[in-house]
Order: sequence, then structure tokens, then C-alpha cells
Amino acid sequence: MFQKGLKDIVAVHTKIASVEGDIGELRYRGVLVDELVATNTFEQLAAFIWPGQRGSNDFGLNDRRELPPHVIAIIDALPTEISLMDAMRTAISAFAHPSFKAKSIKEQAVLLTAALPIIVARHYRNQSGLPIIDANKDLSHTANYLWMLTGELPSDVQVEALETYLKLTMEHGLNASTFAARVTISTESDLTAAITSAIGTMKGPLHGGAPSGVISMLNEFENPTLIRTIVKNKIEKGEKIMGFGHRIYKTEDPRSIILREKCLELQGKDTWLDIATIAEKEITQLLEEYKPGRKLYTNVEYYAAAIMRSINMPPELFTPTFSIARMVGWTAHAIEQLEDNTIFRPQSIYVGEIK
Repeated sequence: MFQKGLKDIVAVHTKIASVEGDIGELRYRGVLVDELVATNTFEQLAAFIWPGQRGSNDFGLNDRRELPPHVIAIIDALPTEISLMDAMRTAISAFAHPSFKAKSIKEQAVLLTAALPIIVARHYRNQSGLPIIDANKDLSHTANYLWMLTGELPSDVQVEALETYLKLTMEHGLNASTFAARVTISTESDLTAAITSAIGTMKGPLHGGAPSGVISMLNEFENPTLIRTIVKNKIEKGEKIMGFGHRIYKTEDPRSIILREKCLELQGKDTWLDIATIAEKEITQLLEEYKPGRKLYTNVEYYAAAIMRSINMPPELFTPTFSIARMVGWTAHAIEQLEDNTIFRPQSIYVGEIK
């Protein structure tokens, strides 16, 4: 059987997550994601995804915020012109040191998850010509990331909004970057090689590309009274309305629903979150008028862009931030692959000339 891009081909049995696009349902370890997001911190949810056991154990994630000296030296030696995703890939690959490989794969997963925000923040501040901000072990995973980026203690609203996004994007089935990680680890390579493969895949604009189009559209909505007119003009010109529709979900993206609820909960505390919720109503009504029956709902990128805009996060940080969340899923899948491993070896069909 040939299926271009392996679309809809089942290649893995997993206990980590289920994505039911037809009914708009996402579960981690069999539990609906909305329940988990409401009752767990980032640290607790990561621990739940790794071993598959619920509880308060967070594996000491916040106590592992130190980069090995050689990794620091490599980051600081990188030209500032190198993108954040390329810097991440290089720094993670440098963890492949004998002392690191000697640790259990679960401990490696924790260390890489703790390290990635530090790597991103360090290269970002090097690029910006700013002094490095040391990690603060008294802050949560999310708050510490914002602290290292800006050198300012983030507000509770900023932390709550961003953490909700991070928890919702930790894991999403056998997406391209997760598949890349599983293919690499299936050769019995090491975890750093698998994660380096995943980051390289995430870098591609067809997978982890920043929702710059959504951010640009939200910037046009700075005056909420003009939203309907702006969107109407876009639709009539045949322009795509960014942040609406999803390849997998045929109904509302459950992650978008939760992010919308969080934005409504924080209503009046942040202008950009307010604008996003107002704009969604206007856009949904107009899409139904102009494209009846298409059922085009917001996807996770729409509210992710709103959150990034609300905390003044520049577009170049979006995909690295997405990767900080997805590190949990990547490492969980690598661990699971090794528990019942078979190397991936699909077939190809030659369609060239015979000479």
C-alpha cells in the first residue's frame, strides 16, 4: 500500500496520548486534557506524561536548571546570526557526553526538559546584546522561562496564560517531530540524537512555524471597532483568515477551547487577550455567513498568538517556546519506543526510468 506522506497510516501503538479529530477530543494517558490542565502544574503534568502515573511528583524539574559548562561555552560561541532553533539543536546535541549517557533515560528526559528554556533564553539574550539572567529555582518552569528572557518577574496573568498554552502543547500524538524522534531512537541511538532530530523537524515552517500571520492580523485589530470591517474585506478579497481551521480536528480544536476559556477568565486583565476573544466571535460569524457549512473554528495557533502578543514575546521565540512544551512529548515517546522497539523501515517504490 502506498500513501504519500504516510497520511493516516498507523505506525505506532501508544499509551501517551489520543487525538480524536472527528469529535474534537485530546487525551493524555486516557484523561481528557481539559481535566488535566485545570488540576496540574506544568511540572506535575510532565511527570504524569513521562511514567503514566498521576500524582504530585515532579521529578525535581525545577532543581535541575543548570547547563553543563561545555554546553554554556558552545552557546556563547555561536554567532548571534544563528537562529534560536539552530542554537537549540546544537546545544541539545552537546549533551551527548558520557556522564549524561550514564543516567537513566527518564532522568535524561527531565534534564533536557529543564535545560531547554535556559538554552533558548541564553541564546536569545546573546542575540539581543543583553546580559545573561541566571535561572531562579524559586520560580515555576513557566515563570522562570519568562524571567530568564526579560530579567523581570512576570505577572501572574502572563504566567497563567503561557502555562496553559505550554500544558496544552506538551503532546499531540504522532506528529512530524515526534515521529522523527521515534524513528531515530528506534535505531537504538541515544536520547539526545532523537531530540536533535525532533528539533530539526520542528524547525520546518510546515510543522512548528510561528503563527506570524495570526499575530499580524491581531495587530490590525488594535481598534476593536474595526474588526468586522477588516475581516469582511479579507474574506471578500479571498484572503485566508489565519488561525482558523485545522488539518486534524473536524470540529473545534479542544486546545483552542481551553485557551479561549482562559482568556475569558482573564478578561479585563490584558488588552490583547480581550481583543482575541472579541475578534473570534466576529470572525466566526462572518465565516459562517460567507462560507456556510464549512465549520471553520479557531485552532490552537490563534490563541497561542494572542498569548504571545499579550506578553510581548517576539515572533522568533514562538517555535522555540512551542518546543519547550513539546520536549515532554518527544522524550515520552522516545522512552515508550524503547520499551517495545522495532526499527522503522518503510518501503519505497522506484518510479524512475529503467535504462
